[in-house]
Amino acid sequence: MNDSKFKVLLYSDGSYQAFSAAVYTATLLKDMLNMHLTIIQVQDSDEGSQGVEYSWKELRPKYKRYYWGCSKGEEYSWIDTWPANPTQEWMKHVLNGSFEVRQRQQYAEILAKTNEIYSRKKQSVTHEALCSNISFSDTSNIADTVNVIVDYAVKNEFELVILGTRGHSTLNGVIFGSLSHSVLDKSPIPVLLIKKLPQDFIDAYLADTDF
Repeated sequence: MNDSKFKVLLYSDGSYQAFSAAVYTATLLKDMLNMHLTIIQVQDSDEGSQGVEYSWKELRPKYKRYYWGCSKGEEYSWIDTWPANPTQEWMKHVLNGSFEVRQRQQYAEILAKTNEIYSRKKQSVTHEALCSNISFSDTSNIADTVNVIVDYAVKNEFELVILGTRGHSTLNGVIFGSLSHSVLDKSPIPVLLIKKLPQDFIDAYLADTDF
């Protein structure tokens, strides 16, 4: 029997599309016994929270430093990246339906179910914060974020990268600088892009009692 782990990387940034990716990944985590999941965030670093430094193979006009294993001094939990009290605008990208009360109830159900799966599989889930001394809040640095994700995935020999996507076509992703499509374009590793959760998936997910 082959006990080798299937290494999967999930990018999380707290967006609604990342939430959809996390929920979809939970279904994989539940069903794939040999799957090991690493959830990463990319964040700004400061002098007190720098991990292992690494640099790019090619020279850049502006030298930038990147770090793996950056920590804020507390254990990161993937669930903390999503709002406990999401706005109507945030939820409408996750759920279908027109009634706010029902939307909030269903969001809470999805969050609880997803958290349960990740919690029970905690031995197969790790978290990493990848840090840089540049600001990732600046949209002009999307290429740097992509490089951090792809470089980390390659150097750690992941077999699949999962990201959420707003659902733009590949052409629109190139034109408007979509992070997910940029990773898809640059990564030598297979990339799985997850769109907004369809209602039939949500219903089946919540109805699944196998776990």
